[in-house]
Amino acid sequence: MPSADRSAGLATRLAFFVSGFGLAAWAPLVPLAKERLAVDDRMLGLMLLCLGIGSVVAMLLTGVLNARYGSKSFIIAGGLGLALILPWLPMASTPLRLGAMLFAFGASLGSIDVATNVHAIEVERAAGRPLMSGFHAQYSIGEFAGSAAMTAFLSLRIEPFVSTLVCSAVMVTAIAWAWPRLLATGRTQRGPWFVLPQRTMLLIAAFATITFLVEGAMLDWSALLLVGRGLLAEAHGGLGCMLFSIAMTAGRLGGDAIVARFGDRATLMFGTLPIVTGFAAVLAAPVAAIALSGFLLIGLGISNVVPVLCRRAAKQKAMPASLAIAVISTAGYAGILVGPAGIGLVAHMAGLPFAFGMLGALICSVTLSARMVATDPR
Repeated sequence: MPSADRSAGLATRLAFFVSGFGLAAWAPLVPLAKERLAVDDRMLGLMLLCLGIGSVVAMLLTGVLNARYGSKSFIIAGGLGLALILPWLPMASTPLRLGAMLFAFGASLGSIDVATNVHAIEVERAAGRPLMSGFHAQYSIGEFAGSAAMTAFLSLRIEPFVSTLVCSAVMVTAIAWAWPRLLATGRTQRGPWFVLPQRTMLLIAAFATITFLVEGAMLDWSALLLVGRGLLAEAHGGLGCMLFSIAMTAGRLGGDAIVARFGDRATLMFGTLPIVTGFAAVLAAPVAAIALSGFLLIGLGISNVVPVLCRRAAKQKAMPASLAIAVISTAGYAGILVGPAGIGLVAHMAGLPFAFGMLGALICSVTLSARMVATDPR
């Protein structure tokens, strides 16, 4: 790979890292915000919804504007926005102020999420080989680093404002280093501002929703499933989610080599088989060790689904790549936002194991339709 492409690749990895790091650095502050503002779960949920709304609005706008002006400016603005807003989140004195700040924080997150994926597609095309899985691995690493750093600071009784300043400094340094190395694509499209998604694009978006729904279920419900089935004590319930996250990161680090060898279709088709096997192990396991191995399989299988879907979205010809990335990003975010609540509703009516079984069945649809999604347009 030429040195210029290598520099652009490193800059893209840093952008993905900043996106995951910024979001994860906020997560440990949520309980503190609830206690400081003395709000109930309903009000806290409304404030957190502001983050989601800001993200979705920015994703759609970034997809439209990115198609005309390129991704570099949106990566820089989104990354610096995360860094500048984060220290003010623990300082908000009223629910209204925190909601407004979370909206802006979510807008920064949505902007950098779409722009980094579009930029990653451009870098991958220039390199002439698969790179998307490795880029997404940096997001996972950033999530781990952000949550670990903020948790460590708070455990050491360092003030939240000071802790967030340190995290912001990390993000600003990363964006400053990436800034001159990002591709300056300028005005990349002169087409329409909006294009109605066609069948293939809608199918890709649906698969993105399912995939992120599974990720959200691992984060929000895996511990309850393990504890509820009597496989683990409450203190160890988070082991399933931890193993899932580790396996997903490891799978993404090696995913580009797998795609280069077997192609998108085989990666998508056979990559979902470990997910189904993992769900079966989680639901039928008589002992904790088998259930935990199921979470490893789910993490490994799901690791490269979203990178492949991003690549397929960029290759379809019905709409500009940036708009396509915005569509699947928004669809995926909808899976994370709405999915866990839907799982809770199903669990209330039929039990949590049944809800997890439905997730395994939905993943089968990805396997069965991989050929349609991963066929190159002519």
